[in-house]
Amino acid sequence: MDIFQVILATLVSEFSDLTDVEQAVRVALRLMLAALLGGVLGFEREAHGKAAGIRTHMLVCSGAALFVLGSEMVEGGDDAMSRVVQGIVAGIGFLGAGTIIKGEHMNDVKGLTTAAGVWMTAAVGVCVGLGLEATAVLATLIMLFILNVLPHFIDRMDRNPD
Repeated sequence: MDIFQVILATLVSEFSDLTDVEQAVRVALRLMLAALLGGVLGFEREAHGKAAGIRTHMLVCSGAALFVLGSEMVEGGDDAMSRVVQGIVAGIGFLGAGTIIKGEHMNDVKGLTTAAGVWMTAAVGVCVGLGLEATAVLATLIMLFILNVLPHFIDRMDRNPD
């Protein structure tokens, strides 16, 4: 066996993680759905002038899905998956903390909703990565309700004190 055959065999073995068409479609579907759901949430945030917009939410959601998918594909087991999810939660918590700005006064805090939204977007990505697509879509719809509809109810309550 010459050097080129060794190189070719090595390349083939290194890119053999998607073993069949079904698995490739499943991985592609999950990553694309995570990107789509993250994009929907990011679009909502960007439309309201928030710093964490479409690209951030797409990357967070897709990244969370990819971490979970990777652990699942190497058959890491429940303990490994638990550690992966814990790492995502902690890491995104750290990322979200960077979006929070405290002003001079006690009640002058900005970015909490953005931080919570990025954190929840990661949770959506984890669900997609685990194959819980319906749960991820439902969670996305609930987030959109919280971010878009709920503020109108709160405004009405503030304008009509009893």
